[in-house]
Amino acid sequence: MEPNITLPADDSEPPRRHAGSAARPGCANTAIARAVIQTTALTKRYPGGVTALDALTVRVEPGITGLVGANGAGKSTLIKILLGLLQPTSGQAWVLGGDCLHDAERIRMLTGYMPEHDCLPPDVTATEFVTHLGRMSGLPATAAKERAAESLRHVGLYEERYRQIGTYSTGMKQRVKLAQALVGDPRLLLLDEPTVGLDPAGRNSMLELISIVVASHLLGEIERICDHLVAIDGGRLLRADTMTSMTQASQVLLIEVDEGSELLLAELGQRGLEPRPYQRALLVRLEGDGTYDTVRDAVADLGLPLNRLEQRRRRVEELFRDEQAQDDQELGRETTEASHVG
Repeated sequence: MEPNITLPADDSEPPRRHAGSAARPGCANTAIARAVIQTTALTKRYPGGVTALDALTVRVEPGITGLVGANGAGKSTLIKILLGLLQPTSGQAWVLGGDCLHDAERIRMLTGYMPEHDCLPPDVTATEFVTHLGRMSGLPATAAKERAAESLRHVGLYEERYRQIGTYSTGMKQRVKLAQALVGDPRLLLLDEPTVGLDPAGRNSMLELISIVVASHLLGEIERICDHLVAIDGGRLLRADTMTSMTQASQVLLIEVDEGSELLLAELGQRGLEPRPYQRALLVRLEGDGTYDTVRDAVADLGLPLNRLEQRRRRVEELFRDEQAQDDQELGRETTEASHVG
């Protein structure tokens, strides 16, 4: 999308939706057709020896998928290749059964894309802009206007839809970008850093609106809204799995009592455990069923009201740490975090 876009007259001919291109050898595979996104040995190298994607092979199933990685990990490059806006150096990619090199136009007709950077025209209204994007997706003029109104209502901008976009706040501009991604009633949404530049309240509001493929480096947000996750680092795949598998229980036990946590801390230490304070709770290494028995007996002997006793679940951020030291680092990091609470 260019910021100096020219809006068409209402009676201009909208682009036609494509019925789909002829099946290609790469698209005939039933497994590829069933996947929302699939890549095989996908590589992108830029001049100067910079490798953005390095033999990335991944499959994305239907649902809400988070694409995570640090800045520069290759997330935006991958999205541009999937949309046919950038050609890979080697490898293949398919979206909704279509080859990203040969079926790029069809893929873009079926996909809503919310870019990371501010790319909105400042001198048109939100309703004009979103209506125009609806026309570009193949909707007739009347349908585009109706869908634009629905999309802007969905993102909470219905009352402000006739204001020029240049007068909007950062949060409102993010909502316009989401509305234009939704207007064509796409089969797939690709959202690149949808909460960038927003304050905590704005992030919460935005996350409540989204469902889909979300690219972000804000891992807590990914955990909150996604069913599946694809993690990349330096252009290579770290892991692709369900969020449940990603955040499986760790070997760290969390104990929370309503009162007397300092007494429990000392008592568990005397019984051979090494408890660490974490906010209102304590963390101990889980060595087996005996750890549960020791904690239970200590709480009962002290007569303390037990509020919570459970294994801590891993977090997505731990994918980017040394797996062999995860539990040790978690105990140490939780202790450090606790020292800064209050």
